[in-house]
Amino acid sequence: MGFFGGGGGAAAEPTLDEVHAQQGRRPSAAEAIQIDRRRKSVSNREVTGAGQITTRQSIIPVTLVTVLFFLWGFAYGLLDVLNSRFQVALHITQGESSGLQAAYFGAYFIGPLTYSGWFLRRFGYRYTFMLGLGLYCVGALMFWPSAVKRSFGGFCGSMFIVGSGLSTLETSANPFIAVCGPPKWSEFRLELSQSFQAVGSVVAPVLASFVIFKNVGEDGRSLEAVQWVYLGIAIFVGLLAVAFYFAPIPEISDADMADQAEMTTCYVDKPMRQQYMLFWGVAAQFSYVGAQVGIAAYFINFFTQARPDLNVTESHRQGANFYAIAQALFAVGRFSAAGLMYIMKPRWVLMVYQTMIMIFIIAAINVDTGHGAGPNWGGLSMLMIVLFFESCIFPTIFTLSLRGLGRHTKRGASFLVSSICGGAVIPAILGNVADRTGTQKAMVVPLAFFVIAWSFPIYLNVCKGKELDAYRESNVGIEDGAIDPDSKVANLSDGVHNEKDLEASQIEVKGY
Repeated sequence: MGFFGGGGGAAAEPTLDEVHAQQGRRPSAAEAIQIDRRRKSVSNREVTGAGQITTRQSIIPVTLVTVLFFLWGFAYGLLDVLNSRFQVALHITQGESSGLQAAYFGAYFIGPLTYSGWFLRRFGYRYTFMLGLGLYCVGALMFWPSAVKRSFGGFCGSMFIVGSGLSTLETSANPFIAVCGPPKWSEFRLELSQSFQAVGSVVAPVLASFVIFKNVGEDGRSLEAVQWVYLGIAIFVGLLAVAFYFAPIPEISDADMADQAEMTTCYVDKPMRQQYMLFWGVAAQFSYVGAQVGIAAYFINFFTQARPDLNVTESHRQGANFYAIAQALFAVGRFSAAGLMYIMKPRWVLMVYQTMIMIFIIAAINVDTGHGAGPNWGGLSMLMIVLFFESCIFPTIFTLSLRGLGRHTKRGASFLVSSICGGAVIPAILGNVADRTGTQKAMVVPLAFFVIAWSFPIYLNVCKGKELDAYRESNVGIEDGAIDPDSKVANLSDGVHNEKDLEASQIEVKGY
């Protein structure tokens, strides 16, 4: 199974001939919903009609999958808190503590390009969600023996399993949200859903402040609270995996995406190796995620350096609270970006937010209102504002990079999720630089990678504006049976052969 090939069997990408052979009698969105009611796994080469799902029909499945975004926002928020907790409890350096990020995000490199990407194409979205939740549950349970043995290696192994589960969820959930509904609102849907991921990232450090950092023992080294928190997570995630078996999840195949693309203006099918916008997006995502994770992982260390008037335990506790405030700004930023995308072109929003990131991180590096002796509220404030503008970058890069992939959508999503492994590389660089120069000066490391990510919106706005705007203006999925008048399907058939589909798509499916 190669990166650029189709693989084999039911997991293979469809050929255009296979898609065209099924367009003579295209199933309706209503028929696709009936398949999901039977919890039937469909072939990735089969046109199910799910590519025509309207906004109304997508509300329930999109809402259910949004719950998953909260889950990994919660896990991600705890990861950053554990980073500083283990530095004290296990007597490790900032550079060594980055092993948690390396384990967690290292799983993102392995999973999407191997088992989770294949599993998604072979068994569909529902069972991939269940696989990801199952792996997450196992990883969370492994925290108990790791805490008992006080093994940092055990924690890293547990975090790798958690990362494997969450990377599997992201491999399926991100493209599902992006494609479940009209192409016009793809960026808006994923931005809004990922806003709840940001809410999870706010809840986690608050919980840590009131539970993990308040139950550390007399010597500050107890990990008992960590054990109980992850046991609760494991139980909840296990129950959620069972719930998803019964959830109404329409199976959107690559054949559906190829069919949908041919109903949309400006689409031109290209082999995977020529999807240059995707690969640029992967490079931008690698750089951006690594920089974002580095800032989050060492935010509490930045706070400790900014508050030399506090002891280590108190600065970590207060730092967790300020990190929660910063994550709240991140969540507000996501909701604000979603609102802007409802009225503005997403490529413009991406350009503005990424530019503002660089302005404020440069300020965070250079501002020191405490002059090395008192609280550096200026530098800390600048870094917190960086998190506000980071908010929309990941989902916007993701959806814009998927534009025009058609039958390559699921494989392209696997590449984009694998690029999250930047979170395993860049925090390690930042941590080792911070051990030598201090955390504030070390923020030049994420700045350098933000510059690389900034090249992507420049490329989109200069070279790809017309193509992206065609999807933004598409009517596919806005109403039943809609096809863009200048699309490939409309030009080939003058819309005649879709009369049956228009009639079928108006079938009422009660209770959905």
